[in-house]
Amino acid sequence: MYKVLALTVCAAVIVGVLAKPQVKKYTTKYDNIDLEEILGNERLLKNYYNCLMETGKCTPDGAELKNLLPDALENGCKSCSEKQKEGSEVIIKHLIDNKPEMWTALEAKYDPSGNYKKKYSKEAEKHGVKLE
Repeated sequence: MYKVLALTVCAAVIVGVLAKPQVKKYTTKYDNIDLEEILGNERLLKNYYNCLMETGKCTPDGAELKNLLPDALENGCKSCSEKQKEGSEVIIKHLIDNKPEMWTALEAKYDPSGNYKKKYSKEAEKHGVKLE
């Protein structure tokens, strides 16, 4: 009797887990990088930019960003940590306000059809970021 009950409970747990797909989160090992230091240092910012544009070498964290960026754009950053979402907002605001030529080139590379711009513009405006 107990074996049947235990088996039933195990089956229910397994079905529950399988029925509710888990969103795999991106690694957080780079979440403590000082974004303000990067944004305030022309050489560092240019290195990350060149990595993303595939015109320069990538640091391990830059390579991770470059690899995950298409997925994050496609899926609305569902796998991002809160710190990664906040950091993305800081970087986007900085590039739009201070480095529009970089922002335009990144947009051309990662959103050539403008679909992501359309998809996220209302949400961006809620956070004070004007994509249009």
